[in-house]
Amino acid sequence: MLNRMKRILLVGLGNPGREYEKTRHNVGFIVMNAFLNKKQLGLTEKYKGYYAKYKEGNNEIFVLLPQTYMNNSGESVAELAHFFKIDSKDIVVIHDDLDLKIGDVKYKTKGSSGGHNGLKSIIKCLGTENFKRIKVGISKPQAAVVIDYVLGKFSKEDRFIIDEEAVDICNFLEQYTKCEQENAFDYVLSKLANERNK
Repeated sequence: MLNRMKRILLVGLGNPGREYEKTRHNVGFIVMNAFLNKKQLGLTEKYKGYYAKYKEGNNEIFVLLPQTYMNNSGESVAELAHFFKIDSKDIVVIHDDLDLKIGDVKYKTKGSSGGHNGLKSIIKCLGTENFKRIKVGISKPQAAVVIDYVLGKFSKEDRFIIDEEAVDICNFLEQYTKCEQENAFDYVLSKLANERNK
């Protein structure tokens, strides 16, 4: 029996503009740009963002970088998802997380915004929390004001760690988008964990 085609949307969160390019809050853009480079994909400007589309077996994959600024990311995500009729459970959002240390990454199938304004906007615009997330740790500031910290740039050492994590996340995304198992997200996570433990 042939597997039904599935549409998957991969979203990297960040702020547009050169001044935000290498900031901690833009880690979603950093990871997604690494993925776009790996897949050699070009971007088209539409749906309040830049997006790419390609096929992976029976799956149709969309990559989106919202250009609405972080706090309105949901407008871009919802516009593309609604146009292409992408189920919220097939959306994966990559974003920064203050509660995780630099070098830590957490994969979740759903959940609350955790105070992240980009996620708040997506939840509001989609009308559901039922979408997947990849949380990339940026560590909590020691003394700096949070907004100044997240809009600050990574140190050379921290950026090296983030770039290494991006390689692992891209590997996961590549396998996830190719996987035709029903619970592909958890299946690939489990598979990669088993490979690391060998």
